Amino acid sequence: QDPLVGSGGGSVQAGGSLNLSCPVSTYGRRTCGMGWYRQALEKERELVASIDKDGTTTYKDSVEGRFAISQDNPSNTFYLQMNSLKTEDTAVYFCAPCLEGIGFVAWGKGSQVTVSS
Repeated sequence: QDPLVGSGGGSVQAGGSLNLSCPVSTYGRRTCGMGWYRQALEKERELVASIDKDGTTTYKDSVEGRFAISQDNPSNTFYLQMNSLKTEDTAVYFCAPCLEGIGFVAWGKGSQVTVSS
C-alpha cells in the first residue's frame, strides 16, 4: 500500500486493501472522537467506523471484521484500514471529527475508493 494513495483513496481489486489517513487538528474539549463516513452513488451517507473519546470503536455490520480505525497519537492522525474489500465498498470516504455538542461532521471533498471485481 502507498500511504499517499490511501490518504486520497484509490482503486483496488476485490479482496485487496487500502488505508486512508486523516490528520485531525486539536479542538480540545470540543473533540469527542473521530469517524469515517462513506457515500456511494445514489445512496445516503453512512457512518462505517468511529472511535469515541474513551477509545471505544464502533463499526457498521457490513464492515465489521474487515475495517479498522486507529490513531497515531504523536501525529494526531487517524486511519481507516480496509481489508478484504468488496465492490459494495465503492464510495467516497470522509473523515469526520466528532465535535462535542454536535456530533460527527464530515469535512472536505473526501477520498474516492473504487473496488473492482
